[in-house]
Amino acid sequence: MGPTGAESVGAGEETGACEVVLRRNPRARRYTIRVKGPRLVCVTIPRGGSRREAMRFVEKSRDWIEAQRRRRAEVVGHAEEWPDGVEILFRGEWCRLEVRHDLGRPFVELGGHRIFLADAAINLKRPVEAFLKDLARRELPGRTRHLAERQGIAISRVSVRNQSSRWGSCSSRGVISLNWRLVQTPGWVCDYVIIHELMHRREMNHSARFWRLVDAACPRWREAEVWLDGQAFQLGMG
Repeated sequence: MGPTGAESVGAGEETGACEVVLRRNPRARRYTIRVKGPRLVCVTIPRGGSRREAMRFVEKSRDWIEAQRRRRAEVVGHAEEWPDGVEILFRGEWCRLEVRHDLGRPFVELGGHRIFLADAAINLKRPVEAFLKDLARRELPGRTRHLAERQGIAISRVSVRNQSSRWGSCSSRGVISLNWRLVQTPGWVCDYVIIHELMHRREMNHSARFWRLVDAACPRWREAEVWLDGQAFQLGMG
């Protein structure tokens, strides 16, 4: 689930405070810019476009880029630092991370799990995201295999990845790839993403037949799509 990848045409160029990565996409109809981080901007070059025109487009869009960088810094999923008291999504609920101590050891609690910290004043983002990624690696493959068996679908492998624009994908060889951030979504939303990818084992496209298969296996899929669209940016996607 997510946009198709584009061919990279360069490692990047420095412009002002940002690195600009240029990607060529023959299906794109116009130049587009995506702010991917505090110092990273990705520019899509359409068919017939050029590096020079892409960089001109970046120069003309400087004010918009700066506004987007400021907006991202204010959203928890894109913020570089998570301080004590920050709220993040976990299992679809907003949870406050508060540093506490147990026999002198600092920790934060998330959904009944204790995440111990090296230092009480540490940036919470790294240890908490490490915990979430580990949790996803432990939970998502088993859940995927369970749903695949229930649907009578054969898969070869399940991988958990750190995708910035996809919730999941399915290869022609039956490899299901899932975004670790799915552990931050409600269980029924996570199941929808898994079922969506499993249905690609029967229909490797998004045809009407594909959506009929999804609808039969997951009647709440439209509601799940709305949830994902509404919270993707908060979870650091896009």
